[in-house]
Amino acid sequence: MSPANSAASTQDRARPRDAAHMQGFTLLETLVALAIVAIALVSALRAMGATAQSTAALREHTLASWVAQNRLAMHRATAAWPAIGEYRGEAEQARVKMRWEERVSGTPNALFRRIDVRVLDARGERTLATLSGFAVRPLR
Repeated sequence: MSPANSAASTQDRARPRDAAHMQGFTLLETLVALAIVAIALVSALRAMGATAQSTAALREHTLASWVAQNRLAMHRATAAWPAIGEYRGEAEQARVKMRWEERVSGTPNALFRRIDVRVLDARGERTLATLSGFAVRPLR
């Protein structure tokens, strides 16, 4: 090979054959990248939706627990001796309406009464919280 041919051959190797072909990504590469981004975004949205749902359920259960605690605290605060039986009512906590059911039962010790409180949603379909406590007969 002559030196002139050798220099021309080196220039051909350094220069791309088709400059338009070597720029950017191919259509297939772009589609694969978009598919990966779409899958990642869908996964992120599902995770955010699940987090929002669990946060709402946690709030509802916390409010129901407060309703149950308030019922037992009311018995302690009034120091009344509750009659054995079942009682029902409604309560509102943070603008959320709920129903409560209370069952007062005797215990082997005549000085105590067991109080079981169950808090349900506004329709009375789902139990949101349950709590048990005891009332002590007041001294006379």
